[in-house]
Amino acid sequence: MSRWAIPDWLEVEVKARDKACVYCGTQLIEQVPPQGPRKAVATWEHIINDANLVTRENIARCCVACNSSKGTKRLADWLKSSYCKKHGINKDTVAEVVKDSLRANP
Repeated sequence: MSRWAIPDWLEVEVKARDKACVYCGTQLIEQVPPQGPRKAVATWEHIINDANLVTRENIARCCVACNSSKGTKRLADWLKSSYCKKHGINKDTVAEVVKDSLRANP
């Protein structure tokens, strides 16, 4: 179990599914490269900001930049933010797991 209370089996499953940021599509890396930018480093994300929802539908991986921008904002609200507009992120461009969440939690 991770420090985020994500069971090992779920970590393995989500890592296999989310090779790119579920929001912006940046290919994820596991560690900050020496003297490199950390933007593409994979972070754990609760799509719905509830740490008690530790399911394959709510746990995802995204880049540091998107995770930092989203913070504790509601997904639908964040998708309307200037960050998302600037980076071309919207309900149609996000990964399927995010689209599913938007359909289930409008």
